[in-house]
Amino acid sequence: MTDEQIRRFCERRAQGLDIEPGSEDAQVMHEAAQEALRIAADMNNSYHTLDEIRALFAELTGREVDETFRIFPPFTADFGKNIHVGSNVFFNSGCRVQDHGGVFVGNNVLVGHNVVLATLDHDLDPAKRDLLHCAPIRVGDDVWIGSNATVTKGVTIGDGAVVAAGAVVTRDVPPRTIAGGVPAKVIKAIE
Repeated sequence: MTDEQIRRFCERRAQGLDIEPGSEDAQVMHEAAQEALRIAADMNNSYHTLDEIRALFAELTGREVDETFRIFPPFTADFGKNIHVGSNVFFNSGCRVQDHGGVFVGNNVLVGHNVVLATLDHDLDPAKRDLLHCAPIRVGDDVWIGSNATVTKGVTIGDGAVVAAGAVVTRDVPPRTIAGGVPAKVIKAIE
């Protein structure tokens, strides 16, 4: 797997293209997953300083990580190379990121225990179940995602929003609102 293959993979996901079984993208996805598993095993199975954790996260994503980035392992990613984080971002323990479609996290974001960010789905037709549909997750600035929340593909969480613990977010969350429930709905505005 080369940097060019990763770049093309991410570019095709940004265009909204599916991942076809047996394609070059499927092979790149598999190879990146193996690398992500290796890095996560290193990150999660022994103690590391904050600087070491940031270095491992940078290796996972293939890009520099701001010195304000913090993470409490364990942390897993299915792909790793399509995670983008701003400054002053914190992932609490147990987070799982399925980033094939792209996960874009703004600045000053808190992600609670056991949050799942999932950017792909299988096709609903049983005959095409191995076809993967991807769409990015975008998390604005100053967002707090509560413990055990799940955010699904194609969702944008607006600046200053809060996702309540345990919510399943299947639609966009407007800025400065609190969303909760299954499926998540806007509960109230943040004054």
